[in-house]
Amino acid sequence: MASALKNLSKYDESKLPSAEKMVFGIVVADWNEHITHALYEGAFDTLIKHGAKEENIHTIQVPGAFELTGGAAMLASKHQVDAVICLGCVIKGETSHNEYINQAVGMGLTNLSIATAKPFIFGLLTPNDEQQALDRAGGKYGNKGVEAGVTAIRMAALKENLGKTKKRIGFG
Repeated sequence: MASALKNLSKYDESKLPSAEKMVFGIVVADWNEHITHALYEGAFDTLIKHGAKEENIHTIQVPGAFELTGGAAMLASKHQVDAVICLGCVIKGETSHNEYINQAVGMGLTNLSIATAKPFIFGLLTPNDEQQALDRAGGKYGNKGVEAGVTAIRMAALKENLGKTKKRIGFG
């Protein structure tokens, strides 16, 4: 597991743009809620820490990880968001169900991002067991929710900054 090498939630706060004028959506899966709600706290607190206003963070809950994509699409169609963070946890277990769900969520969020030109952030934990999930939901390897919050801010700023550049034809 690559996260065993370091706490992945550490970042240089000085390099993160302000989220003061940004609007975010957060979609949280209820399945494995003791883990996903810890991810939510990490994401929410990170957005607030970097200037996002509470009233500009729209949160919905969905039954499980598979529903993250549909929930994200619904939330984005209801609110003018700059980025949507999707948080869930699929623990491997005895069958290969995790592979199908994880791939569906990843593809779904990628497709939403491409179709809407808005960032849909993959905050889905894909651990082999519950301890690995706990370690990444505020445990010894950080909180993937924090990472998702940082990614949402960075991608929303990127989209805004690209909108300010003069459009050109070709590779000039």
